[in-house]
Amino acid sequence: MATFREMRVLEIVEDGSLTTDQKIAELRKIESEARGLQRAASESPMGDDDGWQDDLRQVRLALDKLGAKEPRKGAATL
Repeated sequence: MATFREMRVLEIVEDGSLTTDQKIAELRKIESEARGLQRAASESPMGDDDGWQDDLRQVRLALDKLGAKEPRKGAATL
């Protein structure tokens, strides 16, 4: 079953009213949120499978499909 985030990613990619740059910007917002949630989950004593890795993979695939460049990573990124 697809998660809400996966469905949102697909919706953005298929939205004909958005330019490629707008799609990339929206996907970057989702990516940033998912990374923050993944970071928070990794710091908690909860289970190992936080589920955010799959969401991040879907966002990255969509960004790659749109030709987005990988952002430069700093010390604070996962």
